[in-house]
Amino acid sequence: MSGREGVSPTTPRDNNVLKIKNTKSIAAGIPAATSSLVHGIKKMGVTKTIKTLTTVNQQDGFDCPGCAWPDPEHSTTFEFCENGAKAVADEAMKAKVNPDFFAKYTVQELSLKSDYWLNSQGRISHPMVLKEGSDKYEEISWKGAFDLIAQNIKQSGDPNRSVFYTSGRTSNEAAFLYQLFVRTLGTNNMPDCSNMCHESSGGG
Repeated sequence: MSGREGVSPTTPRDNNVLKIKNTKSIAAGIPAATSSLVHGIKKMGVTKTIKTLTTVNQQDGFDCPGCAWPDPEHSTTFEFCENGAKAVADEAMKAKVNPDFFAKYTVQELSLKSDYWLNSQGRISHPMVLKEGSDKYEEISWKGAFDLIAQNIKQSGDPNRSVFYTSGRTSNEAAFLYQLFVRTLGTNNMPDCSNMCHESSGGG
């Protein structure tokens, strides 16, 4: 199979990892703290877990990528919920997806993997590009990536012909810089996952 034939538009549902258990009567306290630590240590290791979770939502730290924490006073050492800890662990996991990974799998093969499996492989360590006619992502330098982006933006002729998508899990700091860049170009086309994913549930 050549090119990108057979690429699935949606990833399959992964039912193998689902576990149905009795409903727990406690959703906070020690069980939640234990669960947070387990997820953190499993993905980040002990040292990084302690450093990261004691920095999230702190005055000199970073905002949780999972939500907008409502407490501006930062009165305690642990200013996060269990889901926030899981989101941080996902973003800071030690596992890495390098160019060798993309050399192993075609786009068609990756499209048949579940979202859970894809996320579990780790964070992408290098900028990658899917070239015209190719069925595999290839490594590209940071300069090459920025040059390619700039080239396509310039060729569009009008900033409003470009759409600058970003994830809702992007940090507030990164999102702020990103929107400055986009507005400097001259457009407000900045949909994120909270906009695009919920359009179908919010209309009608």
